[in-house]
Amino acid sequence: MGPHKSFDTHAPIGPWIVTADEIGDPHDMGIRCFVNGKRRQNSNTENLVFNVYHQIAHLSPAMTLELGDIIFTGTPGGVGLAMRPPQWLKAGDRVRVEIDRIGSIEDEIQPERAS
Repeated sequence: MGPHKSFDTHAPIGPWIVTADEIGDPHDMGIRCFVNGKRRQNSNTENLVFNVYHQIAHLSPAMTLELGDIIFTGTPGGVGLAMRPPQWLKAGDRVRVEIDRIGSIEDEIQPERAS
């Protein structure tokens, strides 16, 4: 596991966070990702390699989990690296992610700022 989702500007979340009582079964939620309106990913949380309860049990001995903490669980199949040829996101691409019973978030890829 690397810091890939920890860099500045990576892993936006939102548009809101919902509580467990609003979710129901966390292992029955559709997840979809679109790039410029074309579906790239389409899966369900039932396909997680390690379910939500297992992840919490695994992390709890190593760190204190508190109300509001967010656990990034991984990515469904369909990432650009695995496409033939690979299809990387580029400036101007619009990415939309939808998760059942939570909502959706959409943003435009911006060029990286010079350091």
